[in-house]
Amino acid sequence: MAATGGTKAIVAALAANLTIAVLKFVAFILTTSSSMLAEAIHSVADSGNQLLLLVGGKRAKKAASEEHPFGYGRERYIYAFIVSIVLFSVGGLFALYEAWEKIQHPHAIEGDFWWVPLAVLVGAIIAESFSFRTAIIESNHIRGKQTWVKFVRNAKQPELPVILLEDLGALLGLVFALFGVGLTLITGDGIWDALGTGMIGLLLVAIAVVLAMETKSLLLGESATRDDVAKIRTAIESDGAGIIHLKTLHLGPEELLVAAKITVGAAESGLDIARLIDAAEERIRTAVPIARVIYLEPDVDRAELPSGQAFAGDAGA
Repeated sequence: MAATGGTKAIVAALAANLTIAVLKFVAFILTTSSSMLAEAIHSVADSGNQLLLLVGGKRAKKAASEEHPFGYGRERYIYAFIVSIVLFSVGGLFALYEAWEKIQHPHAIEGDFWWVPLAVLVGAIIAESFSFRTAIIESNHIRGKQTWVKFVRNAKQPELPVILLEDLGALLGLVFALFGVGLTLITGDGIWDALGTGMIGLLLVAIAVVLAMETKSLLLGESATRDDVAKIRTAIESDGAGIIHLKTLHLGPEELLVAAKITVGAAESGLDIARLIDAAEERIRTAVPIARVIYLEPDVDRAELPSGQAFAGDAGA
């Protein structure tokens, strides 16, 4: 569900951005507005980012190999991180550079096509609103009761938070561009156009930094959510086994590794222990379906040993 919803949101955003990018470039050519150029480059960067997310999603589906025994699920995190870099460099820094140039040499929007950027910006706001709405609907399928800030920070699927932030940034950027172009047309002073461009640049840089921080955490390796960890603990302990330590790691958005050392009775046979582990693994997969790689190490329950008895493994346990 999460992967399908993420793909749907990406495709919707890509279609909107490609169309809007063409219209913005036409508006820039007709008016030489720096805000329109910054917004056009912004849409091109967003389109490239969405293509990167689609490529990352496809590559993440590759089967595990001898060289990568845990599969390629983290490809989605890598491409999401690249998106943040592209948004920062191509979108944000270009807009800031363009703003600085226009502040040095401001000029008004003149000619018979003064209305074109206004029409393009209003149309773009409408199109981006539909794209943003799609991202919100798809995110709500997995967001649960989390706030939007927590969802962006805690989501293990990088596509939806990326699209949400990109679409939000696109809408705010269009408002900033409308501010700059509108005041330039009203006052005849091109400095407003330059300021609108600068606001777009600062916005894109801020979003890129947030995305980079969140995807960096995913790349380093995040544990399961607290809710899933609690479910795993309950699944293990429900048959009487104790947990000495438990560690989880996301191998990808929909693939979780679970490693735990659990206690077993001192008098249990190897067959009994194997059955206990198999049953625990089945309960874990039922409770948390994304727990696909599970390693459970049995250890003797020290409380069942005769008083004073120990064995070689005690020192390193």
